[in-house]
Amino acid sequence: MADRNTEDIIGALYDMVQDARSMPLAADKCILERDRVLDMLDEILAQLPGEIKQSRAIVESRTEIVGQARREAENIVKEAQEKAKQMVTKEAVYIEAKRRSEELVSQTQNRINQLRKAANEYMDESLRQTEEVVSKALNEVRDTRMKFRAVTEAQEQRKTMNVDVEV
Repeated sequence: MADRNTEDIIGALYDMVQDARSMPLAADKCILERDRVLDMLDEILAQLPGEIKQSRAIVESRTEIVGQARREAENIVKEAQEKAKQMVTKEAVYIEAKRRSEELVSQTQNRINQLRKAANEYMDESLRQTEEVVSKALNEVRDTRMKFRAVTEAQEQRKTMNVDVEV
């Protein structure tokens, strides 16, 4: 069971509820194996921190990509500045070097912006997907709990009715 992901477990819970035997005179109520459902819910709860860790790893990865792009940009700028200093002796060459340096800085800034945008989009999409999975799992757990409570209450009412009838 440990090798299943959260979505698989939720799917199994859904199937279990869907395939459960209906209660007599109550088609919208069913009987489930309490221990099995609770074990599956425990398994989901155990896996959620892993998915949250995965989201954090994505955030750290994005930060690392942006930092790497910055360092790359700084190295390019330094390299361009060094080349420009070497060419100072001739004015025409100096002007060309300065233009090239600014061009490299502009290209690097554009590249940083592209990397930042791509990292942000990737992060946003990953967090959106994680949010959807966690939200779906939570909603399904809530639905299952409500159905489980309804079944339990129905059983309690039936017991009470049986006791009343016997008296």
